[in-house]
Amino acid sequence: MKENNVIVIGIAGGTCSGKSTLIGRLKEHFADQITMISHDYYYRAHDEMPFEERCKLNYDHPDSFETDLMLQHIEMLKNWQDVEVPIYDYTIHNRSKKTMKIKPSKVVVIEGILIFENKKLRDMCDIKVFVDADADIRIIRRITRDAQERGRSLDSVIDQYMTTVKPMHEQFVEPSKKYADIIVPQGGLNNVAFQMLTHRIHALLGA
Repeated sequence: MKENNVIVIGIAGGTCSGKSTLIGRLKEHFADQITMISHDYYYRAHDEMPFEERCKLNYDHPDSFETDLMLQHIEMLKNWQDVEVPIYDYTIHNRSKKTMKIKPSKVVVIEGILIFENKKLRDMCDIKVFVDADADIRIIRRITRDAQERGRSLDSVIDQYMTTVKPMHEQFVEPSKKYADIIVPQGGLNNVAFQMLTHRIHALLGA
C-alpha cells in the first residue's frame, strides 16, 4: 500500500484539556484498526543529569522533545513499517531503557500539546483537532493526575504549573489553535464531536 493511503490525524490541546479522554474513547472504539502515537513518548533523555536537576527542566518547551525522531517514525508508519518508540518514565523524569513496538495502520493518530506548534508535524496531519478547556479546569485535572498517577507533591505540581506550564501554554500551545481544522470544547466528554470524528475515521477506514 502506498504512503498516500495513510491518513494522519493530529489531536492537540493544553495540558489536561481532555485529549487523553478523547483518545481513550477512540482506542476503545477502534481497537487495533488505528495507530496511536504520542509526542510525550519523545521527551529527551537526560542520563547526564542527576534527578534533582532533571526536576528543574522545562518540559513544556518545544526543545524538550526529540521531535525529529517522532517525524522519522511517522514517516515509517506512513510507509507501513513498524516503529520502536521510546518509553518515558515520569517518576524519574527521564527516558526509560525500554521501547514499545507500534504497528502501522490506515489511520495514524498523533497527539500532544505542541504538535501544531511544529510546522513539520502539523504539515504531516491531514486532519487537525484542537481540544479546548478552561485554564481552571485544566489545572485541577493536572493536580489530580500528577499527584495520583505520577506520585508528585501538591507543591511541586503547582510550582511547575506556574513557572513553566502556564507560560509555555500561553506562548506556544494557545497560539497553535489557529492551525486546527476542528476545535473541540470539553474533549472526550463532547459526544457530538466524538461521533463526528468516529464517523470520519470509519469513512477513511472503509475508503
